[in-house]
Amino acid sequence: MMALLIRVSKQVQRKSFQNPLLYRLSSECSASRKGPESKEECKWMFGSSQEILAVVRGHVEVRQNFISEEEENVLFKEVETGLRKKRYEFDHWDDAIHGYRETERLQWGVTCESILRRVRAVAFPEDSPLLGPVHVLDLDKDGYIKPHIDSVKFCGSTIAGLSLLSDSVMRLTPENKSTDWVDLLLSRRSLYILRDDARFKFTHGILKDEESFFSGQKVPRHRRISVICRNLPV
Repeated sequence: MMALLIRVSKQVQRKSFQNPLLYRLSSECSASRKGPESKEECKWMFGSSQEILAVVRGHVEVRQNFISEEEENVLFKEVETGLRKKRYEFDHWDDAIHGYRETERLQWGVTCESILRRVRAVAFPEDSPLLGPVHVLDLDKDGYIKPHIDSVKFCGSTIAGLSLLSDSVMRLTPENKSTDWVDLLLSRRSLYILRDDARFKFTHGILKDEESFFSGQKVPRHRRISVICRNLPV
């Protein structure tokens, strides 16, 4: 993953003369945001303008390497048992997902339960009521998630997901202005968190392999499993 991030940085510099927008955003990010937290954010968030980045800042978060390779393997083995009995589907009841299979789990082994407690501890307020079943979504290599907003009937203000098996790019688009966008680089074994305005006022989706670029750099898509926790509507 570090090699990918280095390549992203080099790609922006190399293409700066051909793509003024990438050069401007990269320069503004470097010039205007000096702190270590801001520099870290530049590695996983990129947008069409500084204005749209300011809107989502504080409402989105990506924690790279949130789980170890060993923890990823344990999670994968536990969810694969149920997933491999299902076929990939290429339509969805609300047309949001293409090339997927999914399941929900209430019971987890000791290691997986410990991982999920860490997710809940960093993603949700201490007194937030959580949706009981954990959603497991398996995207085929050719699968993708179309822009959508999760139903407010079924989940509350926060969505948190672990990314297994593959890097991917999540695109956020303001519901009322589709020309703006924010891309999140969801590296393998990372945790993403969408809160409040990013949850309610932006659509989110996972880009197709042929569209999977971050800051001008190709991010190859493979089979991807997300383990998703949500809180309940209040």
